[in-house]
Amino acid sequence: MNKTVPAGALAASAPLPGDSATGVTRREALPVPRTDDPAVGAGYRETLHLIERLHRCLLDLIKDEFDRRGVLELTSTQGLLLFNIGGQELSATELRSRGYYLGSNVSYNVKKLVEAGYLHHARSSLDRRAVRISLTPRGREVHGIVQALYERHARSIAPVGGLAASDFEQVNESLARLERFWRDQIRYCL
Repeated sequence: MNKTVPAGALAASAPLPGDSATGVTRREALPVPRTDDPAVGAGYRETLHLIERLHRCLLDLIKDEFDRRGVLELTSTQGLLLFNIGGQELSATELRSRGYYLGSNVSYNVKKLVEAGYLHHARSSLDRRAVRISLTPRGREVHGIVQALYERHARSIAPVGGLAASDFEQVNESLARLERFWRDQIRYCL
């Protein structure tokens, strides 16, 4: 019998070892519909490879733009991080939770960017333990470089790349569904 996972449902079992006092429980996998269609599996694997390659290619494009403009002290990952921060003031945790930073060493990169004068950091006025970060004028310059790169690509992607707005709508819709599927896999232990 196939069952779908209702929104917000978790299957809990006995408390985890050592956690009986806290009442923390382990989540067990819930039954979900499955398919044995080999085309779905092949398409899924191809999409995974494409996502990985596209991310690496984006970082290469940013690094290439930095090289052309003489920005040699930054990595493309740091440049992408500066772009994603933009005009906001965030904590390191917010960088990860909003999907602005994909690596495990966000603290290292933030520290390096602060030391190099690209980021300003200050203790939060509400929670003195938390550090808030924002771009310095130098960081805003890098943000502008990446933004100009994206805008240049947006102007040429239809005539040169053959991709129209409708293509992006379809891709974005599919990727959003894939992201939701992955989040559900984590949330519901599917």
